[in-house]
Amino acid sequence: MLGYSHAVDNSTTVGSSEVGSGSVPVFATPMLVALMESAAIDALRDKLPSGQSTVGTKVEIVHTAATPLGMTVTAWAELVEVDGRRLVFTVSAQDEAGPVGEGRHERFTIDLEKFMSRVEKRKSYND
Repeated sequence: MLGYSHAVDNSTTVGSSEVGSGSVPVFATPMLVALMESAAIDALRDKLPSGQSTVGTKVEIVHTAATPLGMTVTAWAELVEVDGRRLVFTVSAQDEAGPVGEGRHERFTIDLEKFMSRVEKRKSYND
C-alpha cells in the first residue's frame, strides 16, 4: 500500500429500478460504484493541500453478487499507486453475506480554482 485505506458503510435502500439500471429489487450497480468512489474520496480526506481536490476518471469493477435491499454494504478503497497527479485505488465491497464487488478506480488531483474555471468556460459553449 502506498497511501491510505478507508471503508464506508451504506444501508442499501436504492434499488436498480430507482436509478434506471434494471428492474430487480436489489442494490444497484451504480450505487456500488458510488460507494466505492466515496471510499476513495474519504481515504484522501484531510490529506490534500488546501485548494486541491480530486476527480474520478476511471472505474473498472465487477459486481459479483446481488445484495438484497436493506442489507449493509461496506466498501473499501486502498491507494496502491501514485503517478504524478494520477491516483490508483483498489476497491472492494461486501455485504453481510460476503463479497459483492471489486476492481480499480482512478482519480486525478486538481487545482480546484483552475478546474472550476474550465468548467465555467464549458457552460458558455452552448450560448
